[in-house]
Order: sequence, then structure tokens, then C-alpha cells
Amino acid sequence: MNKSIMKYIGKRLLMSVITLFVIVLILFILMKLMPGTPFNDEKLTEAQRVLLYKKYGLDKSVFEQFFLYVKNLLKGDFGVSYSILKNAPISMLLGSRIGITIRIGLQSVVFGSIVGVLLGIVAAMKHNTIWDNISTFISVLGVSIPSFVFALILLIAFGREIPIFPITYDSSQPILSSILPTIALSTLTIAQVARFTRSEMIEVLDSDYMLLAEAKGLNKRTLIFKHALRNTLISIITILAPLIVGLMTGSAVIEKICGIPGIGSLLVEAITANDYNVVITLAFIYSAMYIGIMLVVDVLYSIIDPRIRLSKEDGNE
Repeated sequence: MNKSIMKYIGKRLLMSVITLFVIVLILFILMKLMPGTPFNDEKLTEAQRVLLYKKYGLDKSVFEQFFLYVKNLLKGDFGVSYSILKNAPISMLLGSRIGITIRIGLQSVVFGSIVGVLLGIVAAMKHNTIWDNISTFISVLGVSIPSFVFALILLIAFGREIPIFPITYDSSQPILSSILPTIALSTLTIAQVARFTRSEMIEVLDSDYMLLAEAKGLNKRTLIFKHALRNTLISIITILAPLIVGLMTGSAVIEKICGIPGIGSLLVEAITANDYNVVITLAFIYSAMYIGIMLVVDVLYSIIDPRIRLSKEDGNE
């Protein structure tokens, strides 16, 4: 790896770290502006609330709390829960939940990508036919209808009417009970990937070098998978990067509907309970995931095509 790439990666890493700290600061300010407190128990007196604020350092200014949180964060300490599970370390709350969310999210990405690519290839190869229309219809449907609506339809159809899958998440059947949520979450990925694959494949298949390769006698399978599909990968990666994190953050509603004990449902619970530490920690994790994935994609682009790196550097000067 040459010096220019290392310098570029260093700049991107520095910007990512700065962005994360800015996000945490904004979160602290927004938490202060939220109505209510983590201690909404009517049995608590005003004096008891004052003592609780002092105990957890909530009587300090926003900036003091921010720097204390960052100091503890650098040590790997996310603090404790105020109301969901009083005085329990947040790392303990996340330990049993984050793996479930990541697993279902990755399942949705893999399933959605495979189905989307296949639909896109079929639509491109059968351009302006009934198969192309079906693929376009599925793409429009996936973009138009929210994933939680698909989840409800699937639960009613295959959880109640035809009871093949569990309606709610069952830890004793983790794979079986995650199939319906995975399919529901993957609808947007299927739609987006199919649409991009179709448009890119049509453009590539009509290009001069593909016509030349076909004239040389290469069979269709080689043309599609070795040449045409390879040239569409950058476009697919471009949309997959934000979709991966979008599936993680967008899974909150699906988790609540399907009774999945993931970090999405924990976030909804923490917001309802005004549990500042849990909300800030989860928002930080989501932000770090998004920035991390976009950083990896950005670095991969700079390695695959140096022109992307150079154009960004020129634009910053």
C-alpha cells in the first residue's frame, strides 16, 4: 500500500473520529432538550430527585457531562442504565441483544442482495418483456411499502393462517423465528439492488466492449457473470453501504412487532423511559457503524479506482 493511500486513509480516519465526537455532543444537547427526566416515578420526592441527579452527575452542565462521558467512553465504559434496569451496566444490556440485531440485519442484507441481483439480471436479460415488468413491479412495491407492513402481512399469513413460523421471536428456535423478520427487512434491499443491477446491466450489455466480446464467441454466462456483473458491483456496493446500517436502525419497529430482543427494541424502550445513557450509547453505536462502513467503502474505492481518491483530494484543496 503506497504512501498516498495511507495518507488518504489517515485523513478519513481523523475525520471519522471528529464526526463521532460531534455526534455525541449533539446527542447530549438534544437529550437535555427532551421533555421529562429518567426519574419520572411519582413516588419520588423533589429532594430524592435532586439526590439522584447528583449521584449520576446529571446536575452538571452539558459540557461537563459530555467530557466525562467521552473520558469513560475511551475506557470502554458506557455508564449505567437509569430506569430500564437501574444501575445495570449498559454493556450488560447490549451483550445479549446486539448479536441478535446484527445477525438478522446481515441475513437481510445477504438475502436481499442475492434476490435483488438475480431479479436485476433477469430484468436486464429479458428487457421490455413480462419478466422485466414483474421485476420492476417488485422493485416499486419494495420501495413503496414499509417493511413493517410486510412484516405484519407475513406474520398473519405464515404465523397465524398457515402456522409455519413462530409469530414472536423464540430464543429456542433462533433461525426459524428470524426468517419472517429477515424477509420483511430485506424488501427494500431487494428493490434497490434489483433496480440498480437492472439499469447498470442494460448499460453494460449495450456497451461496445461487450458487443466485441460477444462477437468473439463468448457464451452468455461468461458475458453476464465475468464481464457485465463485475462492472455493476461498484454501483451495488454504493447502495449496500447505507442499506446495511439502515437495516440495523430500521429494524427497531420490526423488532417490536416480532418481539425480537435486539438493540432496536431497546432503543425504543430507552427513548420512552428517557434513559439518557442508553439512548446516547445506542445512537453512538449506530453512528459508529454507519461511519465505519462508509469509511471502509470509501477506502475500497480509493484502492480500486485511484481517480476517486484524487478527485476528492482536489475538491478539498
